[in-house]
Amino acid sequence: MSLEVKVENGVTILRPKGEMIGGKETDELQSKIKELSDAGNRELIINLGKVTYMTSIGIGVLISAHVNYVKRGAQVRLCGVGENIHQVFVMTRLVLVFGDDTMRTEEEALASLTA
Repeated sequence: MSLEVKVENGVTILRPKGEMIGGKETDELQSKIKELSDAGNRELIINLGKVTYMTSIGIGVLISAHVNYVKRGAQVRLCGVGENIHQVFVMTRLVLVFGDDTMRTEEEALASLTA
């Protein structure tokens, strides 16, 4: 997996690519989220459009990010959630956790934070 980091209109966008199955690739995403959080980042978008597969470890990283940001009064949005990953969210009832924080496109997610 590779991780692209971009800042647009003051919002940090993370674009992981590949599989989030645990190990180095998932640790990289988790470390970057922690680094951003520790630096006081208030608005984060995680674009899952190029994630091909995700295990419970990857889902745990997303949940941890969501909880951390909500606790701090900050915001995290997911976007580009493919059908396979969306089905996992439905089966695990994570759609209830992420609900309105999941956008179809990066542009929608950005607009929801900068509105």
